[in-house]
Amino acid sequence: MKKILFLLLAVALCNCSNDDSLIVNQQEPEDLTIYNPDLTIVENLDNGVAVLDITGELGVEALYGIEYGGGYIFHVNETDGKLMVATDYSTIGQTSWGDHFDLTNSAEIGAGLDNTQQIVDGNLADNSNVPNGLEFGSDDYAFKIVWDLEHAGYDDWYVPSKGTMEAIFDNVHMRGMGNFDETQFYWTSTKEGYQPYVMTFNPNTFNGDCFLGTCFASNAVVIVRQF
Repeated sequence: MKKILFLLLAVALCNCSNDDSLIVNQQEPEDLTIYNPDLTIVENLDNGVAVLDITGELGVEALYGIEYGGGYIFHVNETDGKLMVATDYSTIGQTSWGDHFDLTNSAEIGAGLDNTQQIVDGNLADNSNVPNGLEFGSDDYAFKIVWDLEHAGYDDWYVPSKGTMEAIFDNVHMRGMGNFDETQFYWTSTKEGYQPYVMTFNPNTFNGDCFLGTCFASNAVVIVRQF
């Protein structure tokens, strides 16, 4: 009888020991939204890691030039963590400005969305009676093409402002990254009166600064989105 009781006690102790082992060995599931230094920046972003958590570990410049979200990262908003990406879209060829009308708008980084909408809205108006104005007469112009564009699975593209183009040049192109063509002249969405700012990525021409051009030219486009 004593032997039977001893065996029962041994079995009970063994089962308790195994149960405790299972509890100890059971690990909490990994939280993928916490920055993981063993993964790439893109893998961390895809896992839902906050942009500011990544820049807090690596710094803002670590993100510049990375291909993500349809373009190359060139700007990080250090307040809300929003990213801005850009890519060359000169495959559509040289494109016209559109209606030639008086408009002065913003050169600030991020202003391109509002600028592009202002230019599209201005083209909807009849500007033929505006002094020095000119009606282009169709929707086949740079800003309308980009405004209606769906590219790389996204439909929120716009033409960058003067300041944005210069940031793309400094933060991506001069690092030897991106896909921007040094042989092209590109529109910006910033305008002073009747003159738009244009840009070349050739560092030997205006050293990455935008300069005033003319609405009567045809130029290539860079497209930008923010998210």
